[in-house]
Amino acid sequence: MIRFELVTLSGLKFAGDVYEVLLPTMEGEIGVLDGHMPLISVATHGVVSVRRNSSDRDDMMESYATNGGVIEVKDNVLRVLVDEADHETDIDETEVQRAITEAKRLKSQAKDQVSIEHAQSLIDRHEVRLQVAGLRRRKRR
Repeated sequence: MIRFELVTLSGLKFAGDVYEVLLPTMEGEIGVLDGHMPLISVATHGVVSVRRNSSDRDDMMESYATNGGVIEVKDNVLRVLVDEADHETDIDETEVQRAITEAKRLKSQAKDQVSIEHAQSLIDRHEVRLQVAGLRRRKRR
């Protein structure tokens, strides 16, 4: 087991011993297990998946939508520091769809590069949230 802590600006989202955590990085998805070598890396926006026990199937993993941050593995403790992380049960798909539509509207009306990048960042954030909501929906079937 590895100790996993998911920390956001609003506080601790997850803290506990887990079997495996899958994380999005700039180099692609990585898995962190017991005994992982020390590591500091950049997390990109994407899905953080947590397998609590070795016997848990993939469809039993918990998912969080994150928008990037910092990953640290040291002494069998994995800390992920992000601005925000939304647990799969906290995401309303209808609300996310509306947010994506609004962000796309903002992007289409943007007059400068900063506004375009901000709108694209919102689109990326909400698309990850939509992906996590979809994972949850498929689990319930």
